[in-house]
Amino acid sequence: MNEQISKAPGRLVSNLAIVGIILASVVFVLEMTLVPLLLSTMQGDLQLTTAQLVWVFNSYSFAVAVFVLIGGWGGDILGARRVFGIGIIVFCLGAAVSAASGSFSALIAGRIIQGIGGGLFSPLVPVLLTRAMPDKPGKILIIWGSIAGYFAAFAPLLGGKLVEAAGWHAIFALFAALAGASLLLSSLLFMPEEKRELTLKRDVLALCRLPKLWLTFGYVFCTYGCITFFLFDFPLLLGEAHYTAKAIGLFLAVMWFSFAAFSTVLRNSVDGEKLGLIMFAAPVLIASGFVLALLTEHAFALFLAGVAVGAGFACSNAPSTQLVLRIVPDSLRGIATSFDITFARIGGVVVVAALAKVAPSGAVIGVICMALIAVACVFLLRGEFSQGPDKT
Repeated sequence: MNEQISKAPGRLVSNLAIVGIILASVVFVLEMTLVPLLLSTMQGDLQLTTAQLVWVFNSYSFAVAVFVLIGGWGGDILGARRVFGIGIIVFCLGAAVSAASGSFSALIAGRIIQGIGGGLFSPLVPVLLTRAMPDKPGKILIIWGSIAGYFAAFAPLLGGKLVEAAGWHAIFALFAALAGASLLLSSLLFMPEEKRELTLKRDVLALCRLPKLWLTFGYVFCTYGCITFFLFDFPLLLGEAHYTAKAIGLFLAVMWFSFAAFSTVLRNSVDGEKLGLIMFAAPVLIASGFVLALLTEHAFALFLAGVAVGAGFACSNAPSTQLVLRIVPDSLRGIATSFDITFARIGGVVVVAALAKVAPSGAVIGVICMALIAVACVFLLRGEFSQGPDKT
């Protein structure tokens, strides 16, 4: 009994640290959730062209895509906790710069700094969480995704009100405050650092010898690219249809609540053989949502579009990360999850840049083509779904 009491404070501190890690991921997801809600307001306030608005949206993603490789690899070499903390600090700084910006150039600078920080810490979230729960890595990943999803689901509802009351700058101030809280809580983590010698060339060559890993990255590129384009284009389409900021927030909340709900339902399935079926469903759902969203302005159809895309995101997000962690050995997990996020973000940058000025019918065709490529990747990966994690 006394031993249990003595262990209680240790469990509490560990749980608080895990909460801090998940909070960092929540901020990372909220950036994806709330920034699309700000696009129309920022465009009007700063007199931005569509091309400039694409840069505001993509500059963050591009910085994440580049620095996520440094974050994951640096976590393997220098220690995951240390690099994670540095990334949170940089992200917080970037959010503060964005919050104080009053011009296009200052906003771009803040977004890039944010992206650098997000790139440094984001690949280490699943690494730290799965080390904290090594017996159920898939379960902690899906719990992590669902918690972030529930926050993201309600954020647009509150974010729309906050934007109308205090302006878009307040959202970036909120990002900075939450990142600071994450830094304080995650600093309580007392997990031994796992460091290795500087072996970037050897690590990359080792990853190149895993063809199924690159098929997974191709799947992530396609599915995440389509989802990112949805997040960029959907609020603009709603704005053109004369929906208010609160209404746009409501439609985005539907998508994120669907993501969180389906993540919760899937939490006990991603560690088993159903992983392949789950990943197959993702591009089908995403493409279906696009057809509804881009070809009609009817409210019920837009509601169904949000549900379909959110469910597709849930079927691709944590499940694809779980497959990456299955395929690679423990020693390469940091750099592998970095490439995972890089392919996701580059997919978003490429698809948004390619389809932002395309007519709705052309955008639908582009999204369907990407979905078909993702389905083909799942088919070629079918042998991996019945295997356990590689621990070599």
